[in-house]
Amino acid sequence: MEQLRKIPKVDRVLESEEVKGLLAEYPRTVVLRAARLVLEQLRKGVLAGEASEDAFSAGAIGSEIGAEIARLIAPSLRKVVNGTGVVVHTNLGRSILPERARQALNEVAFSYSNLEFDLEKNRRGSRYDHVERLICELTGAEAALVVNNNAAAVLLALGSAAAGREAIVSRGELVEIGGSFRIPDVMRLSGVTLTEVGTTNRTHAKDYRAAVTTETALFLKVHTSNFAVVGFTAEVGIEEMVRLGKETGVPVMADMGSGSLIDLRKHLPCDEPNVQEFVQAGVDIITFSGDKLLGGPQAGIIVGKKAFIEPMKKHPLLRAVRIDKLTLASLEATLGLYRDERVALKEVPTLAMLTAPLEEVTRRAKGIVRQLRRALPASVHLSLIHGESQGGGGTLPLLNLPTLLIEVAVDGLSPNELEAALRTSEIPVIGRIWKGSYVLDPRTLLEEDVAYLAAALGATARAGSRE
Repeated sequence: MEQLRKIPKVDRVLESEEVKGLLAEYPRTVVLRAARLVLEQLRKGVLAGEASEDAFSAGAIGSEIGAEIARLIAPSLRKVVNGTGVVVHTNLGRSILPERARQALNEVAFSYSNLEFDLEKNRRGSRYDHVERLICELTGAEAALVVNNNAAAVLLALGSAAAGREAIVSRGELVEIGGSFRIPDVMRLSGVTLTEVGTTNRTHAKDYRAAVTTETALFLKVHTSNFAVVGFTAEVGIEEMVRLGKETGVPVMADMGSGSLIDLRKHLPCDEPNVQEFVQAGVDIITFSGDKLLGGPQAGIIVGKKAFIEPMKKHPLLRAVRIDKLTLASLEATLGLYRDERVALKEVPTLAMLTAPLEEVTRRAKGIVRQLRRALPASVHLSLIHGESQGGGGTLPLLNLPTLLIEVAVDGLSPNELEAALRTSEIPVIGRIWKGSYVLDPRTLLEEDVAYLAAALGATARAGSRE
């Protein structure tokens, strides 16, 4: 009770010299909230028997309030260091944009732009025109449309092409991806009736053919980019699906999920089709993501026959799922790199990370360790061990890439304690626990990340030594 009585009231705290300086620098509401939080934390410390005598001084309280203000006003969305080795990390913002996109964003974000103004004709234009020609050039499609993500693309395409009728889908392709996005739910929301055919592991052309009725509007093929069914399996390939569509008079729509504009099979041990193959096969509507394997901003890209794309541009739902100028600018910049595949593989970070050979990752790992050892105290121990990286983001589920992991240990800290300390550092470092050790994967570490990593490890080591 005696210690509780020592806790000053809020108004007295606000009148102290230490806090007056904070009031001159920050809004009163922020300082007041921070003061209340600090005093409440001090009260809890007293009740738990953990409060020292020094904690009640005006200087200590003022210092804690200053630290609390820094936490309160810090941006919620922050830069982090991705040391997980998961290239397209859904929780860490998926794909990193190429440097050319930074330049495009700087130009468009901080000035007016011709977002919906036709400069040649001096009249209102369409925001969708800025990338349609480029997408058609790269894919060979007749027409294209971009919305805010692939889920929206599927929703719009289904609602435009098949609302009030039915679409036939293999049971093995009724996928669910992150955020509980399920193909059956999207179909229902778009006003399309789902007709399932085949079984989970085997679906044949005869199953689709037998299900066709006068109400059939589409054959829908969904690329299982988030999982793989192996063993006793069968599916109808896209070319066979198109032939079946022509025989029955039913248009074909394909949701490719990740979507790639280069043949990754030439660079990775995978069987990922590219968008151009589907266009050349004659698929009527194709949807895919602008981020993930394409390596651009989050967007949903729809390509295909003009007869199907043009009605989507007039659909009422389009305004609800449209993209903004920042997405357009960064997407156009990213797509431009694909005019030369060699440039895309080098300058699109997602592609560069995925296709980096083990020799390059090994050189990077050894270089990072050398830099860190020069900057860190002896209490930080670094070693190299072989491991695996992953594609992530629901892409290439069977792909494991060989890598050389940096194993990190700090005297006095368990791997879990080290993970928590680095995750909560000023620039958060996100690694992983692998086989009982804390590790960082150089495949996803950027050059600039080494300085942040050194600062976080140094601070963690110093804090550990004080304890």
